[in-house]
Amino acid sequence: MLKRILYISLGVASLTFAVSSCKTPELTEKAVNNAVPESYNGSQDTTNTANVVWQEYFSDPYLRALIDTALSNNQELNITMQEIQISQNEVRARKGEILPSVNIGAGAGVDKVGRYTSQGANDANTEIKPGKEMPDPLQDYGLGAFATWEVDIWKKLRNAKKSALTRYLGSVEGKNFMVTNLIAEIANSYYELLALDNELEIVKQNIEIQNNALEIVKFQKQAARVTELAVRRFEAQVLSTKSLQYGIQQEIIETENRINFLVGRFPQKVERDHRVFTDLIPEMIHAGIPSQLLENRPDIRQAELELAAAKIDVSVAKADFYPKLEISAGLGFNAFNTSYLFTTPQSLIYNLAGELTAPLINRNAIKARYLSANAMQIQAIFNYEQTILSAYIEVANQLSNISNLESTYTLKNQQVDALTQSVDISNDLFKSARADYMEVLLTQRDALESKFELIETKMKQMHAKVNIYQALGGGWK
Repeated sequence: MLKRILYISLGVASLTFAVSSCKTPELTEKAVNNAVPESYNGSQDTTNTANVVWQEYFSDPYLRALIDTALSNNQELNITMQEIQISQNEVRARKGEILPSVNIGAGAGVDKVGRYTSQGANDANTEIKPGKEMPDPLQDYGLGAFATWEVDIWKKLRNAKKSALTRYLGSVEGKNFMVTNLIAEIANSYYELLALDNELEIVKQNIEIQNNALEIVKFQKQAARVTELAVRRFEAQVLSTKSLQYGIQQEIIETENRINFLVGRFPQKVERDHRVFTDLIPEMIHAGIPSQLLENRPDIRQAELELAAAKIDVSVAKADFYPKLEISAGLGFNAFNTSYLFTTPQSLIYNLAGELTAPLINRNAIKARYLSANAMQIQAIFNYEQTILSAYIEVANQLSNISNLESTYTLKNQQVDALTQSVDISNDLFKSARADYMEVLLTQRDALESKFELIETKMKQMHAKVNIYQALGGGWK
């Protein structure tokens, strides 16, 4: 009988292995291309601004205080931190699946069979010594430990754990990328706020200049040197400039509250010194070489880890085609009376069993999961390559932007100087009746617009400073 059971088990095992050895579906393959150009502009200097910590890169103490607060209070960043915790727990769960599962249990019950049943009639006819009869109804008490274990023959469980660990590391890189973006967003908003403060100050100065010009026109009207039309045009110019003031004030409020939201606090005044804005000079940027992006950019590192996890997932899905060996065991005590529960060996029970199974019919679901895992792997490859390409283009664009903005600011500054002098000249000519009021108005308008453009160019320069730092992968270290 034992030999027969052994032969049957070996036959089932052989059949299982034969079935599992069937050819798995062919997969579409794609090689990973992470090659980048050797340089941005021909330079092989490896000095990289991304290695500068943000506390040194941003010298403004008010801006540093805002960033420091945001890194503790920003809600989106804190949500991401919980996602990292979830990924870490997933690793722990996958690790637990590799180990045997051991449970302990206790139970009690009662069983009353009918007298006129096969079991009841059999019990009644059994000869038992007096005082040793089986109780009726029959009680049942048990206490024991039970274990199950899936033997990780094909490294399926270990690969699943490795995949979860890789994704956990990817979530950490995702957090680092969010830190980089958060710092950049706060810095850009802060410089925008300084620019708006300076624009508001320019508007107030122009209102004063235009009011003085309006008073002159009124005196000239009294002297019959100009008409009422000139007075009305100057008044309209003053009103137009005053209306700009309120629009800028609203933009200041909204920009302050955008910063407050990023910092994780309710609306309040953002401390700053707008007078330093016009004196800000962007530092020299060292872009290093493109290959450094693969190490410095958290989004590239995250995409690389996601790709590694996707490759492991293919191996996990492939293991479903192979046999699975499960071992179960139990050890405990069982008796119909608590006084006999721990009597050994009479109340001792144990079991040990092994089960080898493999899919035989309808393996379409397994094939579908396997093919889907491979498709996700290819998708991860494209995402990785796209992330590298996007990072390189971002750096190239910002390097060009910095150079062009430097030339633009120089020309805009000269334009402002020329138009500022034009305002004084046009006022003097108007007083001596050698220029009409329209020339004065147009000159004042052009001067105001040029000053706004100069401030906007300076803001773009500071934004470029922030954006190149972000593009190179700085801020998270």
